[in-house]
Amino acid sequence: MTCASCRSGFDHCHGTLVLHSNGEVDCTDQGCVDGDIVRHTLVIECHSIEGGCGCAEPPSGHEELRRAS
Repeated sequence: MTCASCRSGFDHCHGTLVLHSNGEVDCTDQGCVDGDIVRHTLVIECHSIEGGCGCAEPPSGHEELRRAS
């Protein structure tokens, strides 16, 4: 089974893009060569990673807002 983007020949990545508070990005796909947000279907902020990222503390009250939604 192949994803629709692969079948269509779109430039994309199957990994999750992690956005850090300092503007840096990481991808969970070790082979990813371009951290452009438009190439990634899955994008998360680093402070939402279980156990945290360690690069920054989440904004005050942010976790409470996520739990409420």
